[in-house]
Amino acid sequence: MLAHHHGQSWNAHELASSFGVTPPTATHYRSILEQMFLVRALPAWHANLKKRLVKSPRVYIRDSGILHSLLGLSSLDALLAHPVAGKSWEGFVLEQLLETARGRLEASYFRTHAGAEIDLVIHRGRKILALVEVKMGLKPSLSRGFYEARKDLGLPKAWVIYNGGERYPLGSGVEVIGLDQFLIDILPKL
Repeated sequence: MLAHHHGQSWNAHELASSFGVTPPTATHYRSILEQMFLVRALPAWHANLKKRLVKSPRVYIRDSGILHSLLGLSSLDALLAHPVAGKSWEGFVLEQLLETARGRLEASYFRTHAGAEIDLVIHRGRKILALVEVKMGLKPSLSRGFYEARKDLGLPKAWVIYNGGERYPLGSGVEVIGLDQFLIDILPKL
């Protein structure tokens, strides 16, 4: 069930009813999977904005191989044809960033009920260091919700991490970059 909800906001009621348990029991099961390092609950960024924010964590299966196996995806073609492909890439990027940072940085996501959204808010305590949007594809484009969220958060520097190798600007204060380059060139400086 979690594989099909990979990268989505935690909804204990929905999963609990599917399993025939109570929402607190479903949350307890998720907690066990987190303690076993199988699942990551990415917290929502809470800011003192005059906007309604989504506060439920996003849940990711930490190992992409396990995720793909649970979904029955045995080849790259099968993955790319599946609706979870983008969220799989997002989860992979999240794990690589946090593992490389080794506890010196934190990550959250940001989403308002109006639809403004950022995949990753990289921060140390309450100080935002960078915003990251994760896109699968060689020509990433950003939605209006990204720009609204960036404005809500005070216009910090933002990167779009994609699965390509070129590095180029994508508007004022936003740069497109491959994951390996971000890990080597940008993350150590944050």
